[in-house]
Amino acid sequence: MSDDYKITVTDREGVEHVLDAIEGWRVMEIIRDHGLPIKAECGGACACATCHVYVDEAWLKKLHEPRDEEIDMLDEAFLVEDNSRLSCQIIFTPELNGLRVTLAPEG
Repeated sequence: MSDDYKITVTDREGVEHVLDAIEGWRVMEIIRDHGLPIKAECGGACACATCHVYVDEAWLKKLHEPRDEEIDMLDEAFLVEDNSRLSCQIIFTPELNGLRVTLAPEG
């Protein structure tokens, strides 16, 4: 088992942050716990869209398909793109080591 898991998050100013990632944690939790500005108002219950991120194209196929609840919430997000996901719905696994996401603009 490795404790060298990382994700790269680009903040709203375009600055990249390489964050330590923990297996089993939601990507939203990893971002929040490193102090980056992500609201995540519902705490990961897929009941808001304030943890909206853009997933790097190279990583999209490695993620599970979004469930209906996530798709419904993304309908309420601002500036949704084809690579939009809710970071609370992405559970970090070793296969996602190196994942790259960008924080979406706040509405």
